[in-house]
Amino acid sequence: MSGIIRVYKRDDDGVLHFREGWFDEDYSQFVMNYGVVGHQSKTEETDADSDAADGLMDAFAVQCAEDGYAEIPDEEQFWVVAQFALKTREGTERDRYLEEKAKDALISHLAWRGLGTVERSEFSDYKLNIYCLCPDVNKAVNAIKVCSRGEDLDFTKLSIGAAPFNDSDHFKLKHSAKPANSFSV
Repeated sequence: MSGIIRVYKRDDDGVLHFREGWFDEDYSQFVMNYGVVGHQSKTEETDADSDAADGLMDAFAVQCAEDGYAEIPDEEQFWVVAQFALKTREGTERDRYLEEKAKDALISHLAWRGLGTVERSEFSDYKLNIYCLCPDVNKAVNAIKVCSRGEDLDFTKLSIGAAPFNDSDHFKLKHSAKPANSFSV
C-alpha cells in the first residue's frame, strides 16, 4: 500500500486547516498529521499491519469527508519557486549538493505545516529552481524563508516567485535577497 491522503478545510473564521494520513511501512504505523496550515502540525500514530492499513485509510477518508475536508485541486493551488542564484550556468557539484539538501529540507518543512509539496527542481541559466505546489502563497513564502535560514541554504542567494497553477509563465516576485523587481525561471 502506498499513497497519502491530503485534505483541507476552512473554518468559520476562514482559517485553513489540513489533515494527512498515510501508512508508514517502515514502522508499521498509520500516521495522521493535522493542524492549521502554516503552523507545525500534530501527529498521531496507530500501530497497524499492512492488512489493517487499508481499513484505516478508508476510515480516515470517510471521517475527513464527514468533517468537511476535501482535496484542493491543483488548479486552485499555486506554484511557489525557491530560486537560488548560482555562479555557473549549469551548476557545480556543490550546487547539486545544495539542490538535494534544499529539496529534502523543503519537503519536510512544508509537509509538516500543510503548506504543500516539492514537485521538481531544475537548473537553468545561473539558477537552481525548486518548484513547490502550495495552497497558500504567503505562508509558503514565509516558510521557505524560515527553512532556508534554519537549514543554511544560501539565504543570501534566495529569491522566491509565485504564480497560479495555470499561469506559470507569469511569476511574481515575492522575496529577493538582492534588490529586484521581477522573477523569471
